[in-house]
Amino acid sequence: MTHHENQLETQTEEGVAPQAEEEDGRQIANYVVQFSGGVGSWASARRLVDNGHNVELLVACTNSESDDWWPFVQACQHDLDIPMTVLDNDGQTIWDVFRQARFLGNTRADVCSRVLKRDPLRAWLDTNRNPATDAVVIGFDWTEQHRIDRAAAHWQPWKVVTPLADPPYVEKWALLADLERRGIKPPDLYGQGFPHSNCRGCCVKAGQAQWERVLRLRRDDYLHAEAEEENLRDELGDVSILKDRTYNRSRPLSLRVFRERLESQPALFDGDDWGACSCMTPTDDV
Repeated sequence: MTHHENQLETQTEEGVAPQAEEEDGRQIANYVVQFSGGVGSWASARRLVDNGHNVELLVACTNSESDDWWPFVQACQHDLDIPMTVLDNDGQTIWDVFRQARFLGNTRADVCSRVLKRDPLRAWLDTNRNPATDAVVIGFDWTEQHRIDRAAAHWQPWKVVTPLADPPYVEKWALLADLERRGIKPPDLYGQGFPHSNCRGCCVKAGQAQWERVLRLRRDDYLHAEAEEENLRDELGDVSILKDRTYNRSRPLSLRVFRERLESQPALFDGDDWGACSCMTPTDDV
């Protein structure tokens, strides 16, 4: 995949797209969707396009996504018929970032998201768009006000717009059904029960419940992540993505040990520990 940029074109019956006045009085002429390759960001863009606004997609690649991620991104752009800019981060993966930073991402600190998403997205915005007239769009919905609040603070001075947080409120299953009605095949991760379509399900912000699902349904991806983590542990010491919190103590839990535990006792994991995706909303940057 190569970095490419498309010039934004405005197309309405009168030749000028409508401007939206936000609550803070800004006249927004253009909406830049931070397109993760998930159903929420597609649906956010779809809602804005259907309301006649100028919209463009901005994609930052982790180069760690599932094989069906890029075909899905392309299908969404075709459906929306709007410009798209792709930042390929010189092919770096999340594991490259961890090695360079000498830090393994985990549930508290996602250096991978900062280096491969937040920083390049902001750099592109600061260089190519104007916060006085352009808004950042993120695919959070009406159930995620806590994430919306964090994003609004993080992306200042850019105005953050979350169309799915406004009526009509739509459940994720309905958004996925809408994709299929429009002839777009959703990423397999959704069908396998993952809450997000990121990094083959192997998100360092995910908890034990999600990693158990990766091992059970996407074993090759789990084993690849396990091998990468073991390499980093050889360099950095007793670090891990997961934590073992039994007996009210928190200590490292490597993917290898977690796998071996599940292979001997399949129910021995925290089924409520899903973690939380926060690619666009940092919690503790390093």
